[in-house]
Amino acid sequence: MKRDFVNFEDLSRDEVLEILDYAFYIKKNPFANNILKNKSIGLIFMKQSTRTRLSFEVGVKHLGGQPIYILGSSTQLSRGEDIKDTARVMSRYLDGIVIRTYSHQEVEDLARYGNVPVINALTDYQHPCQVLADLQTIKERFGKLEGLKLTYIGDGNNMANTLLIACSMMGINISVATPPMYEPNGKAIKTALDFAKETGVNIEITNNPEEAVKESDILYTDVWVSMGQENESNKKNVFEGFTINKNLLSKANKNAIVMHCLPAHKGEEITEEVFEMFADIIFDQAENRLHAQKSLLNFLYKGGSN
Repeated sequence: MKRDFVNFEDLSRDEVLEILDYAFYIKKNPFANNILKNKSIGLIFMKQSTRTRLSFEVGVKHLGGQPIYILGSSTQLSRGEDIKDTARVMSRYLDGIVIRTYSHQEVEDLARYGNVPVINALTDYQHPCQVLADLQTIKERFGKLEGLKLTYIGDGNNMANTLLIACSMMGINISVATPPMYEPNGKAIKTALDFAKETGVNIEITNNPEEAVKESDILYTDVWVSMGQENESNKKNVFEGFTINKNLLSKANKNAIVMHCLPAHKGEEITEEVFEMFADIIFDQAENRLHAQKSLLNFLYKGGSN
């Protein structure tokens, strides 16, 4: 039975830990296996990309496969072809599909009607591959996940949604600070609260970033204006006070780190000073996209066990 990775919660807690363990191994042994030998993986991009495209292209190649970059505007999807038909056609040609797009429903439909593994490389609702790499980076720095506190500051976007779910699943306390009316998706909050009942983590949704960062081990942010929202540039005015700067950092734990999923708009969600203070971590985080995704591919193509 094929496995998809459309939502972070498609994996169990134990499976996430298994993928992270193998990601550490494959980081040290980049050509450890060729599980994708003679397999072609379609990479559909309806949105622009740097890290996601490069990490998947390189990762598929490292695992012995053939990555096929597919610009969304060059396909019949851009002319209104039914996603169900696209799924069934591509399943006849490809051994897997990685898709970066706007609509989360499109990815769910692609997985439902296709008979090859489908990986969500970003939608407006979730960015699960990024968060796998984030968890790898956190575990590298702290040697553990459980018991830490992560504070996300900024727009309640796909990153906030996915971090809420992932942290609550993996035993990381999480606080999300956004301006009023920019809180995370209600479905993501509910999913996180359900996991919190099992793991006992604390979840806080607030409009006060200074309160949110207290006792935090990790401060995390993302751009205020996501792709597709460029006409909402006036929303930046709403985010005054939600910049990660040295003053805000000083209210967190002494050894707290700062993370950013990139690209960064320095001077908006994070100051250049703080960004450069934690640049090594931020670029480890970017590098780990490659290793975490290779481990994920290995997991999916071995039938769910690394």
